[in-house]
Amino acid sequence: MTAKSLRDTAVTLSHGGGGKAMRDLIEVVFTSVFEPDGMEDQARLTAAALAEPGARLAFTTDSFVVDPVEFPGGDIGKIAVCGTVNDLAVGGAQPLWLSAAFILEEGVEIALVQRVVASMAREAAAAGVRIVTGDTKVVGRGSADKIFVTTSGVGVIPPGRDLAAGHVRPGDVAIVNGVLGDHGATILAARGDMALSAEISSDCQSLNGLMEAVLAVAPNTRAARDATRGGLASALNEIAEAAGVGVVLEETAIPMRDEVRGTCEILGLDPLYLANEGTLVLFVPEAEAEAALAAMRGTSAGRGACIVGRAVAEHPGRVVMTTLFGGTRIVDMLVGEQLPRIC
Repeated sequence: MTAKSLRDTAVTLSHGGGGKAMRDLIEVVFTSVFEPDGMEDQARLTAAALAEPGARLAFTTDSFVVDPVEFPGGDIGKIAVCGTVNDLAVGGAQPLWLSAAFILEEGVEIALVQRVVASMAREAAAAGVRIVTGDTKVVGRGSADKIFVTTSGVGVIPPGRDLAAGHVRPGDVAIVNGVLGDHGATILAARGDMALSAEISSDCQSLNGLMEAVLAVAPNTRAARDATRGGLASALNEIAEAAGVGVVLEETAIPMRDEVRGTCEILGLDPLYLANEGTLVLFVPEAEAEAALAAMRGTSAGRGACIVGRAVAEHPGRVVMTTLFGGTRIVDMLVGEQLPRIC
């Protein structure tokens, strides 16, 4: 079946009614692209990794409501795949399977849905995962905003891996894989609410390949977090609180584009809290820091990797930044939301 089999150019309530229109939509738009094994109501999963003694399953889920749906560097579908893959990868899991559930607003263009689905398929292939099951619902006009996506992911944690925020110790080094804030600044510009003309693209990318490269040379990596909503500042505060350590950031070491800094200055935003969709921070023992940096820089997702700070015994549970002028300031958890519907 091809796209020509659909008579409608926009989603209608009949596409969620359980009849022929719904089946046509699913077959034309979704299953023809994702190619699941059969049309059962569940995926049946097998992998050699599951049989390895000591292996553990990892499972995660997330919902995505980004506005606009499409933006420079990505779209809601790419974010959905990357976000779920990365949630598994930063815990040391090797992502294998995803599910994808779609809430479609009546009237949304089917061509838009097809672009989102094609983007998901491309990113899943690039990350080495399969989208094996899913669901579709249609709601009336005004009950959603074009497309909402929920993805869940299953991966396998190999024997011997145990990454957790609580494992971070004083002296451990904090490393990021690249520039910060690109995604948040991109969404701001793409909305068109303000006259922003910065040439920025979202950093949206899957990080499982990068994590595998790091763990191969730095097996004692303590913990990792993808710096999504709440940005680097919130990720570091979560780790500091869980581990009972302090974290010291060096402002001069934080990688950020001038365009992002400028956008934040104009709008009064703190770039440390801007969302990222392809950036992580990880803590490794100081003895393994150089090896981890080299491994990250050897991947396409980590060419800009650099050390931004370290864990300390002082001020446990708190993140402090050494500023450009040699002073210090507290970097607290984000209160509220800087930008709505960013991922």
